[in-house]
Amino acid sequence: MEGSGMTSDREQQRRREGVIFLVLFALTIPAANWLIGHVGTMCIANGPCVVPVAPGLMAPSGVMMVGVALVLRDLVQRRLGAVMSALAILCGTALSALLAPPSLVVASGVAFLLSEFADLAVYTPLARRRLVLAVVASSVVGLVVDSIVFLWLAFGSLDFLLGQVVGKGWMVLLSIPFVAWLRRRDERLGMAPA
Repeated sequence: MEGSGMTSDREQQRRREGVIFLVLFALTIPAANWLIGHVGTMCIANGPCVVPVAPGLMAPSGVMMVGVALVLRDLVQRRLGAVMSALAILCGTALSALLAPPSLVVASGVAFLLSEFADLAVYTPLARRRLVLAVVASSVVGLVVDSIVFLWLAFGSLDFLLGQVVGKGWMVLLSIPFVAWLRRRDERLGMAPA
């Protein structure tokens, strides 16, 4: 009996953490859309607000949230499963299109949909063996897809591509210590992925 109670507690904890990751994932969408139009060291007329991501390299300010979203999607899948993650992507796409400035609706929705499903496709086969590698590899694929699709559809140009990739990459790199800690903690607690 005690063993099943501990298993139930771990399952409840896994689900609770999954819901937290899901809420945070959902919050990155309006945050990215708001940032791109309101926060930056410079706001371009009929274009995005931009921030420096490396010396001499600028990117639209929403890149920070997109990098975080890719990692959070992986964590939603780890806690709640691939089906729930796919549903979160579809809901996130609708939310992204609803909350994006009118000029960015198509770009925001399509980039979100394609990049998050690309992330899911890379993450899924790697996740059980090497969590940190899975998060990094899937996020890199997702951030490149997101950057190309968003910039091309939104602005008809890939001028900020390198900045987008670097900016999102920074956010993925900053998440690695947390992901590594989470993996070690899961192993110590005996908490299996969904």
